[in-house]
Amino acid sequence: MGLEDLPHNFLTGRLEDLVKWSRRMSVWPATFGLACCAIEMMAVGAADFDLARFGMEVFRASPRQADLMIVAGRVSQKMAPVLRQVYDQMMEPKWVISMGVCASTGGMFNNYAIVQGVDQIVPVDVYVPGCPPSPEMLMHGILTLHEKIRTGEITRRPHPVTVPDEELAGWVPERPDDVRVGTPR
Repeated sequence: MGLEDLPHNFLTGRLEDLVKWSRRMSVWPATFGLACCAIEMMAVGAADFDLARFGMEVFRASPRQADLMIVAGRVSQKMAPVLRQVYDQMMEPKWVISMGVCASTGGMFNNYAIVQGVDQIVPVDVYVPGCPPSPEMLMHGILTLHEKIRTGEITRRPHPVTVPDEELAGWVPERPDDVRVGTPR
């Protein structure tokens, strides 16, 4: 029986706020630095920006100890299955920040080797723009994620809408559901 199964009243409302506060103040990031954005991500963990005040002082090397993945840099087609495997190994609830224009949209690398947006592989909660984004921008992205956790916006992710098959006859999706990994033909 989860928290969502309890009827909402004063006690459960306060309990829900306590759970959200504890999740927000103990987000443990997993490092997934792939390019130049990783240097800026490392700078956020240093003394000048001090992530320890948000309970994020240690970047976890094991995905089983982390609940936030910061994808910093371009994702190649060969790295896509590894990124998905690390995401699948993370504990629930889990969040993803896409850091930099290369992780968000593929950036200037519009070719067959680079995934055009990490959101094709994992669901992204916060996008941090820039090439590379400054440490202040990543801090803003982290605080935006904290606000989404506090307001419960993350737990209300939209579920895919099911449409009857007869309405989809002859329709081809613009974007494939799965990422094609491997050498292009």
